[in-house]
This record gives sequence, structure tokens and C-alpha cells, in this order.
Amino acid sequence: MSGDLPTPHQRRPRYAGKNPRRFEEKYKERNPEKYPETVARVRASGKTPAGMHVPIMVEEILSVLVPRPGEVAVDCTLGFGGHARVILPHLLPGGKLIGLDVDPVEHPRTEKRLRDLGFGPEVLPVRRANFAGLVRVLGEEGLVGVDCLLADLGVSSMQLDTPGRGFSVKTPGPLDMRMNPHKGRSAADLLAAIPAEDLAALLREHADEPRAATLAACLAGQTFALTTDLAAAIHAAVPRLPEGERTKCVRRVFQALRIAVNDEFTALETLLRHLPGCLNPGGRVAIMTFHSGEDRRVKKAFEAGRRDGVYARIASDVVRAGREELRANPRAASAKLRWAVRA
Repeated sequence: MSGDLPTPHQRRPRYAGKNPRRFEEKYKERNPEKYPETVARVRASGKTPAGMHVPIMVEEILSVLVPRPGEVAVDCTLGFGGHARVILPHLLPGGKLIGLDVDPVEHPRTEKRLRDLGFGPEVLPVRRANFAGLVRVLGEEGLVGVDCLLADLGVSSMQLDTPGRGFSVKTPGPLDMRMNPHKGRSAADLLAAIPAEDLAALLREHADEPRAATLAACLAGQTFALTTDLAAAIHAAVPRLPEGERTKCVRRVFQALRIAVNDEFTALETLLRHLPGCLNPGGRVAIMTFHSGEDRRVKKAFEAGRRDGVYARIASDVVRAGREELRANPRAASAKLRWAVRA
């Protein structure tokens, strides 16, 4: 109508100081795709922009999966969508990629990001589901098997960089660590209830922590509201260690708690058990792990499958990120890629 008034320009909220301090105020970090120049500048410095995930070993994954037009692929851990947006064009025309992710916070953002790039639901059906339920998802999609499957088992940078998720000690946040913050118990709840003996076993199994007993005696049954509270308690539990070693203890404890809270090993073992039946003959699978517990499970499953004739070929050794990628993305340093081809 001619009488309608134009929509007034919406200014972003003001914040105190020259630069935003709280993550919730970091408008560029929370919407990195809108600020390519800032992203490029941060990437050039060898860092990952907060709120953004840089996919790891993209070329290596493409060379392993060899996606072709008309094929069906699964990205078991859709995350930021970086791997999916590279794989999808190789499947077209005629193919599709099914994207799975259990995170209800990042899942809708990633779906919108990929839809805006032109990938409609006919070529990119996305499901909020854990990859442990892959058999059920394929059945609901009317599929018996797929041609390519990728599982990137790392925690996404968006989860690490968001204080409210409780995955990191970079800034204070609630000690949560759940991939799905609406389901299960938080890391704080786990620590408050677990006996010291069980916590020590958890730290050894999930993080190869050499000082598991000492740390467990100080942490089990305690209440920690914030990630920084737990980090401070870990430092206090091993006061004679050099600063760098204490920091490694913090990382390992956080890793072990995250794995336990999200039952990650059980989900991985379920995927590996059902994986051969989810691949078409000649189907390719690539799994990227970030610590020894995951890698051991993948290696043993692939080796057993090769002995049993389930897999025609498997990786003879892990594939790691190259020197140039490590310089541009230091978070790739701990990544290990293994692959297998269905018989």
C-alpha cells in the first residue's frame, strides 16, 4: 500500500568499550559467513574464527571417498557443514547427501547455511540424529546402503568457542559439555555423583591420564558450577607440575568428561558394528578421530573387517593433515583419518 512506511534500519546493539568482550555480543564471530574479510584475516594468522569451524583434510577425504554423480553419501557429523558442501557437488546430478547431527543448537543454523547455498532437501536431507542410529535413518530414507560415509568425530569449533556449551576454559561457562543440552546429565552432575574410583577409571580409559588417581581423589563428588572452577581445581590437584603439564591435565580431564557425558565410545562402537551393512558393495568410509581411544576402536574394527572379508581394502596407516594445513589450521594437529572399502 502507498501508505506503508519503510522498515527502519535495525542497528546492532551497542556494547561497552572499543571491542565486544562477551561472546553473545561478538556479532562477527556469531555470523562469520557475513564477514568474509574478517574471516580471511583471522585465517591468515593461523587461527580459526570464533563461532566458525574449518573442515579438516578435505582433499584427503575426497581422495578416499571418491564421490561420484548419482551416488548417495552420509555425513554422520554434519557440524558446520564444511565437508558436506564440498562433497555434495561431486554427487550431482542424481545423487544426494544425508546429513546427521545430534546438536539441536547448531543443526538448524547449519541447515539454513547449506539451504542458502542452494542445496535443497531433495539433495540434502538433514536429520537431527546420532550416528549410532544410522540403520534406522537409512531405513526411514528407504535405503539399504550408501556409497560414501564420513564421520568426523571431533568437537566442532562452534561448540568449543561458545562459553554456554561448557566445552572449553577459554572463558567461564556452565560445566555442561552435552552435545544435546536438552538430554542426559551435564559434566557438573556427573562429577558431583561419581565415586573417586570410577572417575579414575574414566580418566584412564577416556584420556590416558597418567595422574588419574590423584585427580579423581580431588574432583570426585565435588560441585563445580563453571568450567573455570573445574580448571582451577585441576591445577590445585597437581601443584608441583610445570604450568604446561597442568594445562595438559585440564585438557585430558575435559576430554574424558565430554566423552562420558555424551557416551561417545558407545555410539562409535555401535556405528562400527553396523557399518558394513550400511555400505553398498564397493562403498567407501572415512572416519576422522582426535584421540587414541577413538582411533584404537576404528583401527581394530577395520582390521577385523579386513580379516573377515567384509572390507576389501583398509588404510595401512593413519592419514594426517599436511604441513600447509597445520600452519593454516592448528586444530588439525591431532586429527587421524582412517578409511575402508566394502568388499
